[in-house]
Amino acid sequence: MREPQVDYAAVFRALPGMVALLTPDLVYVDANDDFVRLSGRTREQLLGRYIFDVFPENPEDPASTGMRETETSMLRTVATGERETMALIRYDIEDPARPGHWQEHYWSPVNAPVLGPDGKVVLVVHRVEEVTEFIRAFGLQSGDSGAGALEAELYTRARELQGVNERLRTAHAREREVALALQAAMLPPPGPTGPHAVAVRYQPAVGTLNVCGDWYDLVDLPGGSLAVAVGDVVGHGLAAACVMGQLRSALSGATRLADGPAQALDALDLYARSVEGAESTSVVTTFIGWDSGTITYSCAGHPPPALVHPDGTVTFLDQATDPSLGARPERVPRPQARAPFTEGSVLVLYTDGLIERHDEDIDAGLARLADSLTRHRHADPEALADALLTDLLPPAGNTDDTALIVLRL
Repeated sequence: MREPQVDYAAVFRALPGMVALLTPDLVYVDANDDFVRLSGRTREQLLGRYIFDVFPENPEDPASTGMRETETSMLRTVATGERETMALIRYDIEDPARPGHWQEHYWSPVNAPVLGPDGKVVLVVHRVEEVTEFIRAFGLQSGDSGAGALEAELYTRARELQGVNERLRTAHAREREVALALQAAMLPPPGPTGPHAVAVRYQPAVGTLNVCGDWYDLVDLPGGSLAVAVGDVVGHGLAAACVMGQLRSALSGATRLADGPAQALDALDLYARSVEGAESTSVVTTFIGWDSGTITYSCAGHPPPALVHPDGTVTFLDQATDPSLGARPERVPRPQARAPFTEGSVLVLYTDGLIERHDEDIDAGLARLADSLTRHRHADPEALADALLTDLLPPAGNTDDTALIVLRL
């Protein structure tokens, strides 16, 4: 049966409740019929105009904060791409029939983003529910003497909630800033790797606290070999950043003394059992033997490294996979395996933020990775790393942080 054609413009106009669309500069683009009717403004008075030119703040109430809070919420939606549900606000409206006369109103607003193909906010959906009559009705039911008290109580509680949300938002933003600074200090650019070009990336998550669990490391080994590793601590924020720093340093030291990657992970596993918050950390480390043309690797609960051959085929190094750190009640020697490589191949190590999506199997993410690697295999590591992030991360931003190493062999 043929699907019916939907007139979405007509649907928008008919939506129940007050709904308007604004540009990121807060200029009206459209408004539904209820918004036009209940706001007391014509469509011509709305469209193409800045919201606070249409609805300025009541000059007779200098203590009013409705306009400032509404503007802050809208601009935060534009900046973060996240929905904002505001607490109850008082925002008086000038009577269009009687200029200079202001009518008391209480509103419950929600601001939601509309994202474009590049993940940036192109429109703000501003939905407001007027609750003025609701507050008055409650007050009348309580008797005239209680009306003002009830109204004041509701308004006070809404203001308190708004204040708590603002303090939480500020605290989270500060923690994110500190965590990212700590991350940058502990993940410096790689040192010289001879003729072998390398690129590293750390892409923080879009969420306020979803940062700082991932790390990468490159270690020069005796005899001219190179060790490359990535890891992912369970958890986010400053606590995860601190655990990450301890584990990265421990693995770096163990790698310099170990006979191979499995022994290095054995030592790291033993150390992780004494570090609170290190349980279930995933990590993979590879030892690259330039003279032998082999990669020796061991994986502890981590997505497998990808080896891209010059002909475009992709091999996932998944023959030495073991549970994550501290997952077994008793220590068991970890496995390791070898894979040959030829000059011109590319080795890619990454954390799960690059490939995993909550609504699909991990094989789908690995397939996307393999396809992107095949298409971009001739690019230099810097360009290839950028291409992988562009191809694989969601346009609106990743919900988990991502570490990535691209090494031309």
